[in-house]
Amino acid sequence: MMWRKSSYSGIQTNCVEVALGKVSRVRDTKDRAGGTLALDAAAWGAFLRKTKH
Repeated sequence: MMWRKSSYSGIQTNCVEVALGKVSRVRDTKDRAGGTLALDAAAWGAFLRKTKH
């Protein structure tokens, strides 16, 4: 699984990372072992629509 974070976060460690796939996963960089949110394509799309600026 390849995790990515926004280039806008620079060297900051307090952000979220995403691993895209059939089921996308989101995790907090402060606690990478603390679990992930698993989102199917519909839920991931809804998440993006709600969080875009």
